[in-house]
Amino acid sequence: MGHPTVPLIYTYAHSQRKKDKSSRLDPYPPNDNLNNALGAIRVLGLELIEDELKPHLNTVLTNIKERNKGAAEQVVISGILPILALSLRTRGPLTVLTAKLVAELAKESVIRKGFGDSGLCTALLSVMTSPDQEVLFHAARAISRTSYDSSKLQELLLRRGAVPRLVAILLRFPDEEALEEVCLQALCNVSGMGVAEEAGMVWERGASVRPGESVFHGVSPHTCGFASSVILVCVSQWAPGQYAVKIEVFQRCSSSFWSLHGNRQGAGWFRFSTLGSCSNLYKVIKFSTKNVPRTKSLRTRVFHSLL
Repeated sequence: MGHPTVPLIYTYAHSQRKKDKSSRLDPYPPNDNLNNALGAIRVLGLELIEDELKPHLNTVLTNIKERNKGAAEQVVISGILPILALSLRTRGPLTVLTAKLVAELAKESVIRKGFGDSGLCTALLSVMTSPDQEVLFHAARAISRTSYDSSKLQELLLRRGAVPRLVAILLRFPDEEALEEVCLQALCNVSGMGVAEEAGMVWERGASVRPGESVFHGVSPHTCGFASSVILVCVSQWAPGQYAVKIEVFQRCSSSFWSLHGNRQGAGWFRFSTLGSCSNLYKVIKFSTKNVPRTKSLRTRVFHSLL
């Protein structure tokens, strides 16, 4: 009766955390530096003062890149995602750092689930007309990671014009390999391909057969060594601001594979799928061919876009 049981329990738990960080009472020990940085961003975020915010953004970036235990959960609880979206839309001195941070945050599934509601998806798209290639690189990487395994975010990005923006970057910077590769990866993931960065996809330009057409090949070797997935991306611009995108997946089998199966004709190819499903093909083309006359049927518009 009258004993301060609650304070005693709290004191005991608090002391146990100090003694043993792996205690079951606290599976994710708080990171004071990260907590302080998140709190500062939340308080100072609306003012977007570079000198004050930059070190805090860097602290969050370091914790996420090092995948410190519990860091992703702390970011989610902090509620800073709308502030990061505001920073991107402002296009101020913090844009590059913010885009880089958002790209790292997008690696964490628990964080990227909130990208749609926080406005980060549309904010990323808003910076994709920037002349700064570093901003474009990080924004495209963030979009690729965001759309990797979420049909909801894929649909949002498609409706907001992700495909024309990514294609426009491909056409604006044909000699920038790193930027080209991340945009192609983003195109595949927005379309529902689910191409993981860990797949080791290697991209190269192919020969085009039509004026205004760009062809890209992406090869992802299989660990068994007998076959590899090959993605073919065809991009055509047939009017200012209007693009057709065709993505196909093939399976390439090596000569070793065919030899094991009694075929001595050497390496062979066969089509594996087209965008994973026909519905995705329609979806990508539909949202990447704006300003087509409404009098045409969807079937005619799709056919015309593939000419």
